[in-house]
Amino acid sequence: MVFAKVAEIGDLSAPTPEEVEAFAAMDRFTEELVEAGVFVAAAGLKTGAEAKRLTYDGTELAVVDGPFSESKEVVAGFSIWQVKDMDEALAWVKRSPMTAGSVVEILPFYEAEDLAQFVTPEELAAPRGGERGKLGVA
Repeated sequence: MVFAKVAEIGDLSAPTPEEVEAFAAMDRFTEELVEAGVFVAAAGLKTGAEAKRLTYDGTELAVVDGPFSESKEVVAGFSIWQVKDMDEALAWVKRSPMTAGSVVEILPFYEAEDLAQFVTPEELAAPRGGERGKLGVA
């Protein structure tokens, strides 16, 4: 999974020409991922007043309404790619269009064998099917 982080997200109701071009560049890059058979899913994320942050201190669940002004970085979007290894993911990210201040994180999904200590050998031998079995082991 690839996370795109930015320091702040501008006003999407009145984007600058630079923001319009950045969006178009990302759209072109996404088409390359689709054509290469790497693309699984992607979406931009709303980070303003519609966002919520939940924290749990061990006894109480707190809900904080966005936007989160204290955040130094916000996750602006994510992509899920199916690649053979981290080197391939890095190669794609290096080709990805980025703007000044962008940060990208690549976090691999756990595979069943990574979590063998949590499940029985029988559960490992019978992978989950349907929608739940498509990505990772959740």
